[in-house]
Amino acid sequence: MTFKELNLRDELLLAIKELGFEQPMPIQERAIPFIQNQDSDLVALAQTGTGKTAAFGLPILNMLDESAKQTQALILSPTRELCIQISNELKNYSHYLKGMRVVAVYGGEDIRIQLKQLAVPPQIIVATPGRLMDLMKRKKVETADVRFLVLDEADVMLNMGFRDDIESILKQMPETRRTLLFSATMPKEIANIVHQFMKNYEEIVVGTKNSGAANVEHVYYLTSEKYKYAALKRIVDLNPDIYGIIFCRTRQETKEVAEKLMQNGYNADALHGDLSQAQRDTVMQKFRIRNIRLLVATDVAARGLDVGDLTHVINYNLPDDPEVYTHRSGRTGRVNKKGVSIALILPKEIRKIKALEKMLKKNFVQQQIPNGQEVMKKQLHHLIDRMMHVEVKKDQIQPYMGQMMEQLEYLSKEELLKRFVSLEFNRFPNYGNEAEDLNEVLPREEKSAQRQNKKQAQKTGKRIRLKLNIGGRQGIDTRRFLGIFNEMVGDKSINVGSIEITKKFTFFEVFADQTDKIMNAFASNPGIEICEVKRDKQHGRLFA
Repeated sequence: MTFKELNLRDELLLAIKELGFEQPMPIQERAIPFIQNQDSDLVALAQTGTGKTAAFGLPILNMLDESAKQTQALILSPTRELCIQISNELKNYSHYLKGMRVVAVYGGEDIRIQLKQLAVPPQIIVATPGRLMDLMKRKKVETADVRFLVLDEADVMLNMGFRDDIESILKQMPETRRTLLFSATMPKEIANIVHQFMKNYEEIVVGTKNSGAANVEHVYYLTSEKYKYAALKRIVDLNPDIYGIIFCRTRQETKEVAEKLMQNGYNADALHGDLSQAQRDTVMQKFRIRNIRLLVATDVAARGLDVGDLTHVINYNLPDDPEVYTHRSGRTGRVNKKGVSIALILPKEIRKIKALEKMLKKNFVQQQIPNGQEVMKKQLHHLIDRMMHVEVKKDQIQPYMGQMMEQLEYLSKEELLKRFVSLEFNRFPNYGNEAEDLNEVLPREEKSAQRQNKKQAQKTGKRIRLKLNIGGRQGIDTRRFLGIFNEMVGDKSINVGSIEITKKFTFFEVFADQTDKIMNAFASNPGIEICEVKRDKQHGRLFA
């Protein structure tokens, strides 16, 4: 099938041709005719990077009236980066549609600039939920003429806590609008919104529902906490052309891993919640142009990022939510290219791998952490391959050939090769024959850790009850609480006991010797208050 067969306007076909697109991708082939020829709502499930923007953008552009100065389509996306990306893609598609305006509105930018852009209503607004709510309260966005409401990356928006905003926006849309929901997965929260706000909808699934990208190979390595960073380095060195994202659990861990990589000479940087928007933009621009080859990030910081051609995604820690793993791994293996999703796991986390295999219907392959010789062999092969395929610019180097020949004439061919290889391998001083086999140290480390944990458990049997000032009204449930807890504290050894969530508060139990670490971690977030719940010995009551 070609785009011309999809009955798109000549102006759109010309723009598509100039952008280099020849054939529609599977989600586009199914969604575009449906949106154009049917009147019902749409739930489309497809992995990130499969062409969803064009799947809803092209038919909407094809059907809107560019001569009417009215907002006819609203597109919600979870993050600033994705909002800008969707806006730019729609502008490219509509290049020859004279009078068609697309405006992106999002947090992190002066709202006065966006108000000026909205002074004359654009036909399409691409927005993050929070900023759109703000503009609607100010009555700067008129929704009476909205024909299409698109929820892009809907599962990500819900994971980021936008459920209340989304529901409020949906309630303010005209009854006649069509809702188009695009998502990579179909968790219960999405199903609830679908059943509550979408009537007479059609579902299109490209691939298998809640499955991973088809072109992604899933690999895991067994390691210990002590040797996890060493294992990461070896895996990175075994892949000289790596271009990927390393996912960590907490902001602190993200900073530490990125700093270690940079100190060890890797082109790496961190993306986390402590960065200003300007710093975030700088890091992302360097990553997009590959000045940075390894981006170390938390899930929160990386949500909505869209960078093509990633070769690897590395899970420095597995996420607690299996659907988050689907999003992570879906960032590689796009547009018919191969990708690898790697997980560094502790032996006790094997059960998580089994659960992911069952959910994704994919086999995860266990591999041995490479030893020093394997790394050196791969690096040497990569070096020779680069040398064999380098572009020789004779005119540029000819003036220097005489000097080089004179300086090197006393070296034999064999000696020259030895020095050439040694110059490269001096970057890997710890990968000689004496390099430790990380697969052999693991059993020793695990036994030692098990003994230590047993001693610790015998010492600390007392539990303390803590209280947070967030609860059901803020959308907190057990899964979200554990996600926040792990993000803030970042210590897998902490055992969270019974959890109780009320409308206003969240109560949970931990061992007494772990309390100070938890209190200090939450103290760094001014938006969340934490305190110990003490027992009134006389009456047996609990109080904060």
